[in-house]
Amino acid sequence: MHRILCTIIVISIIVPIYNTETYLASCLDSLLAQRTGEPLEFLLVDDSSTDNSLPIAKAYAARDKRFILLSQPHQGQSAARNLAICHAKGEYIAFLDADDALEPDWCQTHLDAIHGVDYVQSGYQRVQNGVPQTPQMPRHQYRFTSPCMRLYRRQAIENLRFAEGFIYEDVLFSTDFWLTHPRCRMIRYAGYLYTLNPLSTTAKRHPEDEKRLYNALHEKAKHKTIPQKLIVWYTIKRLKLHFLRS
Repeated sequence: MHRILCTIIVISIIVPIYNTETYLASCLDSLLAQRTGEPLEFLLVDDSSTDNSLPIAKAYAARDKRFILLSQPHQGQSAARNLAICHAKGEYIAFLDADDALEPDWCQTHLDAIHGVDYVQSGYQRVQNGVPQTPQMPRHQYRFTSPCMRLYRRQAIENLRFAEGFIYEDVLFSTDFWLTHPRCRMIRYAGYLYTLNPLSTTAKRHPEDEKRLYNALHEKAKHKTIPQKLIVWYTIKRLKLHFLRS
């Protein structure tokens, strides 16, 4: 009888890609540099890029079998993430934007902290002109609305999806997640390197989409418990302050 060896993937890292050729190699190099003995997979989803992003992604997939390249017609970041969630095999899931990067100990640091909780929330450093800025740390689990900077237990998000056709889909995903009252552990670690990309969708304000976001959040608050309403109202308050400062 032949023994069938099956590698159990511990972490699936999802990277949606659209026209990020300037940053993509640094992003993928940071995945190759992860210092952990645990099996990883890197799900790259090309959203029909029109620059050199797809050839770069193909080169990394040919170089290392942990890179799994998926492609889709141009549908946006939400659809790309949703597609990757369906293909992910990891016990845990993380999200990384293609113009950002991770410190080499990011995976192991989060794995060491996730025992007994549904997700680990950490911080980040803005990178401007190649220079890391002051680290931003989570003071509470509702501070950051980005799905990045977290390691999720797969079971905690397997029934959630990103809203498609929506600019601020990160906020809606995080709010839906928080409304399930997940168990969180916050760590004082800023190993997510967030690049200030002037071409990104959120680099400028979109007033009409902001209104759509507020309306969607108010809808989520309907027929919820008081603790759930407080989560939504707090999110709206923080967003309004954020938009006023941007």
